Amino acid sequence: METITITTEYIKLQDLLKLAGVVYTGGEAKVLIQEGAVTVNGAVCTQRGKKLRPGDTVRLGDAALTVQYADR
Repeated sequence: METITITTEYIKLQDLLKLAGVVYTGGEAKVLIQEGAVTVNGAVCTQRGKKLRPGDTVRLGDAALTVQYADR
């Protein structure tokens, strides 16, 4: 599982996927999210603007990501 460090209160789902390099563009993220290919904390999520905070886990295919704050 890859840990993504953020310095803001939250990060949007599509931005997390781009930051982690799982997708290359926002358009690619949008399609995958709307098709139900992404899970957040074990549940399918179709909201590309879903706010993710530290402790949240995202899965897309073989990629598993978790969010944490930079100062921890």
